[in-house]
Amino acid sequence: MKLSFTKKSLVSIALAAVAAFSLSAQNKAGYELKFEDNFDGNKLNEKNWNYELHEPGWVNSELQAYIKSDKNVYVKNGNLVIQPIKEETKNGNKFTSGRINTMGKHDFKYGLFEARLKVPRGKGFLPAFWMMPTDESKYGSWPKCGEIDIMEVLGDKLNTSYATLHFGEPHTMAQKTKLLKKGNFADEFHVFACEWEPGLIKFYVDGEEIASFDDWFTKKLYDDEEPYPAPYNQPFYLILNVAVGGNWPGYPDARTTFDEKAQMVVDYVRVYQK
Repeated sequence: MKLSFTKKSLVSIALAAVAAFSLSAQNKAGYELKFEDNFDGNKLNEKNWNYELHEPGWVNSELQAYIKSDKNVYVKNGNLVIQPIKEETKNGNKFTSGRINTMGKHDFKYGLFEARLKVPRGKGFLPAFWMMPTDESKYGSWPKCGEIDIMEVLGDKLNTSYATLHFGEPHTMAQKTKLLKKGNFADEFHVFACEWEPGLIKFYVDGEEIASFDDWFTKKLYDDEEPYPAPYNQPFYLILNVAVGGNWPGYPDARTTFDEKAQMVVDYVRVYQK
């Protein structure tokens, strides 16, 4: 029997196969796709994403200003590109970059969160795929509100990815790393994921579980501890950004270039829920 497929049906089959692989990579069943951006258009879909605008030094002594510019954030060849830019001025170097989030458009309480991406190469770059609570005042300001960092890679340590929870009063951090035995996170695409359930948060790289956390806390200043599993029992939103400089990654040096090597390139972002 001869089978025939339209171009549209073939695309649908391919997407279904990718989604199935994505879930099987986590060895999980019972999830449904709730949000997806494959960055197939010619510009960022602002029905899904907000631009964040921040001045240099806003956090962590970082150098960049986060601005809304199609030079810093754009869609090309089916990928989202976040491009840090260095501009030499008479008053010194000026740095800009992109930071986007889904706050108020796609907020989630529990689920499987996944992105396939490549990171920038160079001292001083800090790309991130991460989450913050929609209502940061529910349990108090950072870190009491909680933070979920699915992927962070230092631009000069490209074989190591960090998965981190920030929480508590005082500030407490739970962190694990994935060390690649071959290759790096800049030259090839890798899949970073977080599975968040009540009282349990797991992190994955390319389908391999690298961390599992079920012990955290938070409390307001001079107050009693909030009932577990606070603060991870409230809606969070997704964030993608590339920072330049700062307390942790350090600052760009003479070998750091602001060309294609500085780009974070994102193939897709997906969210599944049970």
